[in-house]
Formats: sequence, C-alpha cells, structure tokens
Amino acid sequence: MADFIVHIIVPVVIFAFIAGFTLFAVYAERKIAGFVQDRLGPMETGKYGLMQTLADILKLLQKEFITPSAADKVLFAIAPIVIFVAVFIGFSVIPWAPDFIPANTNTGLFFIMAIVAIDAIGILMAGWGSNNKYSLLGSIRAIAQMVSYELPVGLSLIAAVMITQTLNLNDIVYLQGIASPEQIYFMGFWNVTDIGGIFAWHIFQAPHLLIVYAIFFIASLAECNRAPFDIPEAESELIGGFHTEYGGIKFAFLFLAEYAMMFLVAILGVVIFLGGWNSPLPNIGSLRLADWTTGLGWGVVWTLLKSLTIVGIQMWIRWTLPRFRADQLMTLCWKILIPLAFVCLAISGLWRILVML
Repeated sequence: MADFIVHIIVPVVIFAFIAGFTLFAVYAERKIAGFVQDRLGPMETGKYGLMQTLADILKLLQKEFITPSAADKVLFAIAPIVIFVAVFIGFSVIPWAPDFIPANTNTGLFFIMAIVAIDAIGILMAGWGSNNKYSLLGSIRAIAQMVSYELPVGLSLIAAVMITQTLNLNDIVYLQGIASPEQIYFMGFWNVTDIGGIFAWHIFQAPHLLIVYAIFFIASLAECNRAPFDIPEAESELIGGFHTEYGGIKFAFLFLAEYAMMFLVAILGVVIFLGGWNSPLPNIGSLRLADWTTGLGWGVVWTLLKSLTIVGIQMWIRWTLPRFRADQLMTLCWKILIPLAFVCLAISGLWRILVML
C-alpha cells in the first residue's frame, strides 16, 4: 500500500512542480526579454505583473476545444498528450538529492535518451494531424533538427559516460562529491576527493569535458527548439509551426512540454557535468563547507539553483542571438558539433586509459 501511495504521490508532485515551474519560467522569460530590450515587461496584472502568466493560463483553460474540420481528429487530439508525457516521464530517473530519485535504475541515462526521443513522434503527429501547411512544414523542420542534434547530444553524453563508467545518474552524481566511492582528481593531477565542491565537478575532472558540456548545451537548445534554433516555430515564417492550429488546453500541454523540456535538459546537464546535488562550496581546511551543505534538503536546493541558472541562460540566449538559417543549423550540427564530439569521445578513451587507470 505504501509503495502504491508513493507511486501516485511522486508523479503528482513532479507534475505540480512542472506546472509551477512553467508559470515562473514564462514570467521570468518575459521579464528577461524586457530587460534585454530596455523595457519593463508585464506590469499590469498583479504587482510587477506577477499574475500575468496565471491569467493567461486561466484564459487557455476556459477556451473551447476547436478541431479543424479537415484535420485528422485522432492524431490532432493525441499529439499534445504524447509530447507532454514523453518529456514528463523523463523526470522519473532524475536524482534530486542523495538517494532521492523516483526511479533509481542502472540505465537511467539511456532511459532518458530513449523516452525523450518519442517527443519527435508527437511533433510529427501534431503537424500531420493539423492538415495545415505551416504545421506540417514546422513539424518536418522540427524532426530534421531533433534527429540531427540527437547525435551530438548522445556523443557528448557517451564521452562523459566513458569517464564515469556508469549509466546510473545517481552514481554519476556521487562521483562528483565528497561521498564519491573513487578518488577524484582535478584535471587529472590534484586529488580533491576530500575537498569536493566545484573542483570535483566533471567539467573539471578532465580538460576536454568542459568542451563536451558546451557541445551538450548547444545541442540541447536545438533539441528544445529554443532560439537561435527555433526554426520549427519561426513566427515570421510559419505562424507558430507545428502548434499553429492548437488552442486552449491542448496548446497549454504543448506549452508545458516545451518548458518542461528546457528544465529537463538543464537538470540533465547539471547531473552529468555540474555536480548534480553536490554542494559547489569546497572544504577549506577546517572549514568543512562541502560537508555542511550536502544532504537531502541542501541537495534539492543545489539541484534547483544550478538548473534554474542554466534555464536563465537559455532565456538570455533567446533574446540575444538571431535565428539561424536552416543551412547554418545543419552546418553547425554535421560539420562542427558532431566531428568535435567524436574528437572528445576519442580523448575520453585515451584519458581513461592513460590517466585514470
């Protein structure tokens, strides 16, 4: 009975968190956009515009269900659910704090890559089912982009896994802190196992892993269809891309999925490369900062702070960089990121053999 209750409560809590995060993120994005463009952003609904996103969501929930007469009604209705569920299930293997993980599986990283790939199927269903040329073109662009950029994402994660020797996300986080079962070396020469903190993060355990994380971060923006890789949703060309025909609660689910995907790739990067729930504060002599700030409560705090910082950078980039052309998008993927990821993959193998063994 207890297991049944946990299996019900955990998904509900994760869904509530995603919904709350989306409300916060949309407001934050509007404010960041206003700051970058030298304006105030939302200011009218509630103090400092804090209620604007809530008002928008309430408006969406009250709208009637409209399905285009020429649409494939089954695909059109199912697509938003497939897209959201694919992203939502990805959170089931994310470690939020020491040993606080909904599903602690030895193939957690592989599971995320497999389940999130279903998102592309949902997008194709939305574009085809809408029977709209803008939606179809947007979905085709999205599929081409996501399939292409899954390669650098996968290669960058494999380069990190070759160092960690495990696909278990909880074990990967342990290997970046004072509770690590193995010795941790900063850039391969300075033993920082007892020091912990930022020095033990994977991006500092080997010099090429910082480049690997940069590849992962850039490719993850394309996986989320975020600027400057937002060609599938280009307002000036495609109205809204694959979700042009959607409104009301269906659009709300697509909206939730987009922001949930932003947070998912951000927290995955934090878990693999940025220490996860481990404290960024190192032990300095008798001042045991890492010891004091690592635990269940602090773990959730550090995970959220790191992940939300990455989400903030994603938003900042959206309102700073112009959109790529389609040819530039593919050139960056196939001629720059993928070859560079293969080089990092080879370096990971050599590093494991020559330095870590």
